[in-house]
Amino acid sequence: MKKSSFIEGTIIATLSVFIVKILGMLYVIPFYAIIGKNGSALYAYAYSIYVMFLDISTAGIPLAISKIINEYHTLGMEEAKVRAYKISKKVVSIIAIAIFLLLFIFAEPIGKLIIGSLEGGNTYADVASVIRLISLAILVVPFYSITKGFLQGHNIINISSVSNVIEQVVRIAVILIGSYLSICILHTDYRIGVKIAVLGAFIGGLVAYGYILYKMRDERKNLGLVETKKKDKVTDKEIVKKIFSYAIPFIIINTIASIYGFTDMLSILRMLDFLGFKGTDVEFIATSITTWAPKIGMVITSVAMGMTVSLIPTIVNAFTLKKWDEVANKLNKALQMIIFISIPMAIGLTVLAKPVWTIFYGESHIGTLVLSISVWASVALNFYMITGSTLQSLNKFKLVYFSGSVGFIVNLILNIVLMYLFSKTFIPAFFGAVVSTIIGYLLSSFIALHNLHKNNNITYGKTVKIFLRCLVPNAIMLIVILAIRLLIPITSVSKLVNVLYVAFITIIGAATYFGVAYKMGLIEEILGKGYFNKIIKKLTPKSKN
Repeated sequence: MKKSSFIEGTIIATLSVFIVKILGMLYVIPFYAIIGKNGSALYAYAYSIYVMFLDISTAGIPLAISKIINEYHTLGMEEAKVRAYKISKKVVSIIAIAIFLLLFIFAEPIGKLIIGSLEGGNTYADVASVIRLISLAILVVPFYSITKGFLQGHNIINISSVSNVIEQVVRIAVILIGSYLSICILHTDYRIGVKIAVLGAFIGGLVAYGYILYKMRDERKNLGLVETKKKDKVTDKEIVKKIFSYAIPFIIINTIASIYGFTDMLSILRMLDFLGFKGTDVEFIATSITTWAPKIGMVITSVAMGMTVSLIPTIVNAFTLKKWDEVANKLNKALQMIIFISIPMAIGLTVLAKPVWTIFYGESHIGTLVLSISVWASVALNFYMITGSTLQSLNKFKLVYFSGSVGFIVNLILNIVLMYLFSKTFIPAFFGAVVSTIIGYLLSSFIALHNLHKNNNITYGKTVKIFLRCLVPNAIMLIVILAIRLLIPITSVSKLVNVLYVAFITIIGAATYFGVAYKMGLIEEILGKGYFNKIIKKLTPKSKN
């Protein structure tokens, strides 16, 4: 199994996550058309609960294992490394079974909590039935995630990246084929189609787990998974303590996003109902903000997700060896890549919100407004994920708790306040929920970066300069896109016409942005001259002598 460098690992992981997220974006186009508005709301309710509890059972321990494996491997403690992997699987089995039973037994109270007194849409019984089915995935996905964490701790990114794609492809196949056969061929109720669709998470996880175990089978010796008489001076109790001390901050980092979404959903459902919105409109707005707009925004968050996979083991390695200059360099490099890649994506999606929403979900004025602002929450989430993961990698656990908690509390307070204030102005009331989320993420990120600067002397001068320089290609790209939209306005609701329109503007916008950035030397500066030249060499055709 080939190990990956930081930049190479970042690119491999980001490409994998990007493919997964693109697939996750595209499948919703036919899926939304198949299940309709009520079905999409029901799916979103189940999915939001699933993601939140999945993060609790998978986001913490696998990433903690990645860190522990890299730490022990760096120190040459191979036996302790393998023991940590085996212990983590036992811990996860207990947590997974407990969460499955919790969701299965208390599905109805959870459904009542979500629906509340809202009428005119799905019932709490509908929500309970899909929660029970999707909870089956909790019995498989955590073990699959643990194994990926084990490989990532060895800087083996390619196997876990391929498995991510396999999981997504299988999951989407089950969702689309199952819902289509059920609703369009057998003409069952949309609820049956949604129930079949949510089983995709379980089947996708099972297939991907089987693939990753198969790939590891012939590499057991290289990974240290063979019996050895040598035992490192680390007790099982110490390993368990380390797993939880590392996992809890990761759980907080990764569940914050899903908890934000869940609390936003509850706040929007309650507040818009209070403000007099119709029940079906409330469901549409709430699920658009918390599920369907973020599905499109996944193309932006994939940047940080891919980076985190490679960032964590490299920062842990540098921190273990007390190489603070390297820690600072990796953090700044990650921030620069987020600035360089995700901000122009957000600008493009904001300008093209109407045709993009039409492509995915059909024409909707409210949907267009939701998407135009929600993409900026995805950018803010990128910064939060990178800064939070860096704090965890540096064992700054208290700061992880503090920064995440402050951001979440501020979001919770501003949710209701901003929605009410916006309802008294020309600004749509539901904008308040998104703006409060953006503020919460950015506040958490600022607290983290400020502490690292104050206590570890990490500076961000070069990153700030790159941010300011990136304003130039972003501004030129924006002017070009707006000029095209002005010269060639689109009024058609045809999805094909909108796809061609968005593709045309995207190609021109991307060419403009990267062309200007290349001329300014930004691409070379961010990627590094050596790796940039390597890419250019691979892309340049070899001359035949």
